Amino acid sequence: MDNNKFNIAVLIDGDNAQPKLIKEIIEEVSKYGKATIRRIYGDWTSHLMNGWKDVINQHSLNPIQKFSYTTGKNSTDGSLIIDAMDILHSQSSNGFCIVSSDSDYTGLAKRIREEGLFVMGIGQKHTPEAFVKSCEVFTFTENLLPEEQLEEQPKHKQKLTKPAKATPEKHRIKIDKKDLAIIDKAFEISLNEDDEAYISKIGDNIRKIDPSFDPRSYGVKSLTKLFETIDKYEVVKNMVNGLNHPLLRLK
Repeated sequence: MDNNKFNIAVLIDGDNAQPKLIKEIIEEVSKYGKATIRRIYGDWTSHLMNGWKDVINQHSLNPIQKFSYTTGKNSTDGSLIIDAMDILHSQSSNGFCIVSSDSDYTGLAKRIREEGLFVMGIGQKHTPEAFVKSCEVFTFTENLLPEEQLEEQPKHKQKLTKPAKATPEKHRIKIDKKDLAIIDKAFEISLNEDDEAYISKIGDNIRKIDPSFDPRSYGVKSLTKLFETIDKYEVVKNMVNGLNHPLLRLK
Protein backbone atom coordinates (compact mmCIF):
# COMPACT_ATOMS: atom_id res chain seq x y z
CA MET A 1 0.00 0.00 0.00
CA ASP A 2 1.32 3.44 -1.00
CA ASN A 3 0.72 5.63 2.04
CA ASN A 4 1.05 8.77 -0.10
CA LYS A 5 -1.99 7.72 -2.15
CA PHE A 6 -4.04 6.17 0.65
CA ASN A 7 -6.17 9.00 2.01
CA ILE A 8 -7.60 8.78 5.53
CA ALA A 9 -10.29 11.00 7.03
CA VAL A 10 -9.42 11.75 10.66
CA LEU A 11 -12.55 12.57 12.66
CA ILE A 12 -11.96 13.60 16.27
CA ASP A 13 -14.56 13.71 19.03
CA GLY A 14 -13.27 16.78 20.85
CA ASP A 15 -15.28 15.91 23.96
CA ASN A 16 -13.64 12.52 24.12
CA ALA A 17 -10.00 12.95 23.08
CA GLN A 18 -6.77 14.44 24.42
CA PRO A 19 -5.32 17.55 22.76
CA LYS A 20 -1.88 16.92 24.28
CA LEU A 21 -1.55 13.81 22.11
CA ILE A 22 -2.65 15.25 18.78
CA LYS A 23 0.89 15.15 17.35
CA GLU A 24 1.23 11.47 18.25
CA ILE A 25 -2.28 10.74 16.91
CA ILE A 26 -1.48 12.24 13.50
CA GLU A 27 1.83 10.34 13.41
CA GLU A 28 0.01 7.08 14.21
CA VAL A 29 -2.47 7.66 11.39
CA SER A 30 0.44 8.41 9.03
CA LYS A 31 1.65 4.81 9.44
CA TYR A 32 -1.39 3.68 7.47
CA GLY A 33 -2.00 6.57 5.09
CA LYS A 34 -2.20 10.30 4.51
CA ALA A 35 -4.43 12.26 6.89
CA THR A 36 -6.09 14.42 4.25
CA ILE A 37 -9.35 15.30 6.04
CA ARG A 38 -8.80 16.42 9.64
CA ARG A 39 -11.90 17.50 11.54
CA ILE A 40 -12.55 17.97 15.23
CA TYR A 41 -16.07 18.25 16.63
CA GLY A 42 -17.27 20.03 19.74
CA ASP A 43 -18.96 23.03 21.27
CA TRP A 44 -16.28 25.67 20.82
CA THR A 45 -18.16 28.09 23.08
CA SER A 46 -17.46 25.74 26.00
CA HIS A 47 -14.37 26.13 28.16
CA LEU A 48 -13.91 22.35 27.87
CA MET A 49 -12.61 22.87 24.33
CA ASN A 50 -9.97 25.43 25.34
CA GLY A 51 -7.19 22.82 25.23
CA TRP A 52 -7.85 22.23 21.54
CA LYS A 53 -7.75 25.89 20.51
CA ASP A 54 -3.96 26.00 20.85
CA VAL A 55 -3.33 23.04 18.55
CA ILE A 56 -5.91 23.19 15.76
CA ASN A 57 -3.80 25.49 13.57
CA GLN A 58 -0.53 23.69 14.34
CA HIS A 59 -1.94 20.44 12.98
CA SER A 60 -4.31 21.76 10.28
CA LEU A 61 -7.45 20.64 12.12
CA ASN A 62 -10.79 21.92 10.88
CA PRO A 63 -12.96 22.79 13.92
CA ILE A 64 -16.64 21.91 13.51
CA GLN A 65 -19.00 23.80 15.82
CA LYS A 66 -21.82 21.87 17.43
CA PHE A 67 -23.91 23.51 20.12
CA SER A 68 -25.24 21.48 23.04
CA TYR A 69 -28.92 22.27 22.70
CA THR A 70 -30.02 20.05 25.57
CA THR A 71 -28.33 19.55 28.91
CA GLY A 72 -26.81 16.09 29.21
CA LYS A 73 -27.09 15.39 25.48
CA ASN A 74 -24.07 15.27 23.18
CA SER A 75 -24.66 16.50 19.62
CA THR A 76 -21.01 15.87 18.69
CA ASP A 77 -21.57 12.13 18.11
CA GLY A 78 -24.40 12.66 15.65
CA SER A 79 -22.56 15.38 13.73
CA LEU A 80 -19.41 13.29 13.38
CA ILE A 81 -21.40 10.28 12.20
CA ILE A 82 -23.33 12.32 9.61
CA ASP A 83 -20.12 13.84 8.25
CA ALA A 84 -18.49 10.40 8.11
CA MET A 85 -21.37 9.06 6.02
CA ASP A 86 -21.13 12.06 3.68
CA ILE A 87 -17.40 11.43 3.22
CA LEU A 88 -18.05 7.71 2.75
CA HIS A 89 -20.54 8.28 -0.07
CA SER A 90 -18.42 11.00 -1.71
CA GLN A 91 -15.62 8.42 -2.02
CA SER A 92 -13.05 11.12 -1.23
CA SER A 93 -11.19 8.93 1.27
CA ASN A 94 -9.85 5.38 1.26
CA GLY A 95 -10.23 4.97 5.01
CA PHE A 96 -11.22 6.55 8.30
CA CYS A 97 -9.74 7.14 11.73
CA ILE A 98 -12.22 7.77 14.54
CA VAL A 99 -10.58 9.35 17.58
CA SER A 100 -12.77 8.65 20.60
CA SER A 101 -13.34 6.23 23.46
CA ASP A 102 -17.11 6.34 23.03
CA SER A 103 -19.05 3.20 22.14
CA ASP A 104 -21.54 5.31 20.16
CA TYR A 105 -19.21 5.00 17.15
CA THR A 106 -19.43 1.20 17.04
CA GLY A 107 -22.16 1.23 14.40
CA LEU A 108 -20.26 3.76 12.28
CA ALA A 109 -17.09 1.63 12.31
CA LYS A 110 -19.09 -1.43 11.27
CA ARG A 111 -20.79 0.49 8.46
CA ILE A 112 -17.47 1.71 7.07
CA ARG A 113 -16.06 -1.82 7.10
CA GLU A 114 -19.14 -3.12 5.29
CA GLU A 115 -18.22 -0.76 2.45
CA GLY A 116 -14.80 -2.41 2.27
CA LEU A 117 -12.93 0.62 3.54
CA PHE A 118 -10.17 0.72 6.15
CA VAL A 119 -11.24 1.97 9.57
CA MET A 120 -9.04 2.51 12.61
CA GLY A 121 -9.81 3.84 16.05
CA ILE A 122 -7.75 5.69 18.63
CA GLY A 123 -8.94 5.90 22.23
CA GLN A 124 -8.18 5.10 25.84
CA LYS A 125 -7.89 1.60 27.27
CA HIS A 126 -11.35 1.84 28.83
CA THR A 127 -12.89 2.03 25.32
CA PRO A 128 -15.71 -0.56 25.12
CA GLU A 129 -14.65 -3.77 23.40
CA ALA A 130 -17.51 -3.54 20.90
CA PHE A 131 -16.02 -0.37 19.38
CA VAL A 132 -12.48 -1.73 19.50
CA LYS A 133 -13.40 -4.95 17.69
CA SER A 134 -15.39 -3.05 15.06
CA CYS A 135 -12.17 -1.42 13.80
CA GLU A 136 -9.44 -3.07 11.74
CA VAL A 137 -6.83 -1.38 13.92
CA PHE A 138 -7.33 0.19 17.33
CA THR A 139 -4.54 2.05 19.09
CA PHE A 140 -4.73 2.92 22.76
CA THR A 141 -3.66 6.47 23.55
CA GLU A 142 -1.68 5.14 26.51
CA ASN A 143 0.69 3.57 23.96
CA LEU A 144 1.17 6.94 22.26
CA LEU A 145 2.50 8.72 25.34
CA PRO A 146 5.99 10.18 24.81
CA GLU A 147 8.61 8.24 26.79
CA GLU A 148 9.24 11.09 29.20
CA GLN A 149 5.53 11.20 30.11
CA LEU A 150 5.39 7.43 30.40
CA GLU A 151 8.27 7.45 32.88
CA GLU A 152 6.53 10.10 34.99
CA GLN A 153 3.45 7.91 35.51
CA PRO A 154 3.24 5.97 38.80
CA LYS A 155 4.27 2.37 38.17
CA HIS A 156 0.98 0.95 39.43
CA LYS A 157 -0.86 2.80 36.65
CA GLN A 158 1.21 1.28 33.88
CA LYS A 159 0.14 -2.02 32.35
CA LEU A 160 3.66 -3.36 32.55
CA THR A 161 7.01 -1.93 33.55
CA LYS A 162 9.12 -1.02 30.55
CA PRO A 163 11.99 -3.52 30.27
CA ALA A 164 15.58 -2.40 30.53
CA LYS A 165 17.68 -2.31 27.38
CA ALA A 166 20.17 -4.89 28.61
CA THR A 167 19.76 -8.29 26.96
CA PRO A 168 19.21 -10.32 30.20
CA GLU A 169 16.28 -8.05 31.12
CA LYS A 170 14.30 -8.57 27.92
CA HIS A 171 13.24 -12.08 28.97
CA ARG A 172 11.54 -10.71 32.07
CA ILE A 173 8.54 -9.43 30.13
CA LYS A 174 5.48 -11.38 31.20
CA ILE A 175 3.07 -11.80 28.31
CA ASP A 176 -0.60 -11.80 29.22
CA LYS A 177 -2.12 -15.28 28.71
CA LYS A 178 -4.82 -13.89 26.43
CA ASP A 179 -2.24 -12.10 24.27
CA LEU A 180 -0.02 -15.18 24.15
CA ALA A 181 -2.95 -17.25 22.92
CA ILE A 182 -3.54 -14.68 20.18
CA ILE A 183 0.13 -14.85 19.16
CA ASP A 184 0.05 -18.64 19.07
CA LYS A 185 -3.09 -18.68 16.92
CA ALA A 186 -1.74 -16.06 14.51
CA PHE A 187 1.53 -17.97 14.21
CA GLU A 188 -0.31 -21.21 13.49
CA ILE A 189 -2.38 -19.76 10.63
CA SER A 190 0.63 -17.93 9.17
CA LEU A 191 2.93 -20.97 8.86
CA ASN A 192 4.50 -21.85 5.53
CA GLU A 193 5.68 -25.26 4.30
CA ASP A 194 8.93 -24.92 6.26
CA ASP A 195 7.05 -24.43 9.55
CA GLU A 196 8.13 -20.80 9.64
CA ALA A 197 6.07 -17.62 9.35
CA TYR A 198 6.85 -14.09 8.24
CA ILE A 199 6.52 -11.78 11.22
CA SER A 200 4.75 -9.25 9.01
CA LYS A 201 2.11 -11.86 8.14
CA ILE A 202 1.74 -12.82 11.80
CA GLY A 203 1.18 -9.15 12.59
CA ASP A 204 -1.60 -8.93 10.00
CA ASN A 205 -3.31 -12.00 11.44
CA ILE A 206 -2.94 -10.76 15.01
CA ARG A 207 -4.77 -7.55 14.02
CA LYS A 208 -7.57 -9.63 12.50
CA ILE A 209 -8.00 -11.49 15.79
CA ASP A 210 -7.55 -8.47 18.08
CA PRO A 211 -7.40 -4.99 16.49
CA SER A 212 -6.03 -3.50 19.71
CA PHE A 213 -2.99 -5.79 20.05
CA ASP A 214 0.10 -3.60 20.32
CA PRO A 215 3.67 -4.59 21.32
CA ARG A 216 4.07 -1.12 22.82
CA SER A 217 1.82 -2.28 25.66
CA TYR A 218 4.84 -4.35 26.73
CA GLY A 219 7.40 -1.60 26.40
CA VAL A 220 8.83 -2.70 23.03
CA LYS A 221 8.43 -0.98 19.69
CA SER A 222 7.93 -3.93 17.34
CA LEU A 223 6.57 -7.45 17.12
CA THR A 224 10.07 -8.72 16.36
CA LYS A 225 11.36 -7.34 19.67
CA LEU A 226 8.37 -8.83 21.49
CA PHE A 227 8.90 -12.27 19.95
CA GLU A 228 12.53 -12.19 21.04
CA THR A 229 11.31 -12.20 24.65
CA ILE A 230 9.14 -15.33 24.26
CA ASP A 231 11.12 -18.46 25.07
CA LYS A 232 9.14 -20.85 22.82
CA TYR A 233 9.85 -18.83 19.65
CA GLU A 234 12.97 -18.03 17.66
CA VAL A 235 13.33 -14.99 15.39
CA VAL A 236 15.20 -15.85 12.16
CA LYS A 237 16.98 -13.19 10.13
CA ASN A 238 15.90 -13.37 6.48
CA MET A 239 17.67 -11.04 4.04
CA VAL A 240 15.97 -10.36 0.69
CA ASN A 241 17.51 -7.80 -1.69
CA GLY A 242 19.38 -6.24 1.19
CA LEU A 243 16.32 -5.95 3.43
CA ASN A 244 15.51 -8.07 6.46
CA HIS A 245 12.11 -9.83 6.34
CA PRO A 246 12.32 -11.74 9.66
CA LEU A 247 10.70 -15.11 10.16
CA LEU A 248 9.44 -16.77 13.30
CA ARG A 249 9.65 -20.46 14.19
CA LEU A 250 9.33 -22.66 17.21
CA LYS A 251 12.56 -23.46 19.03
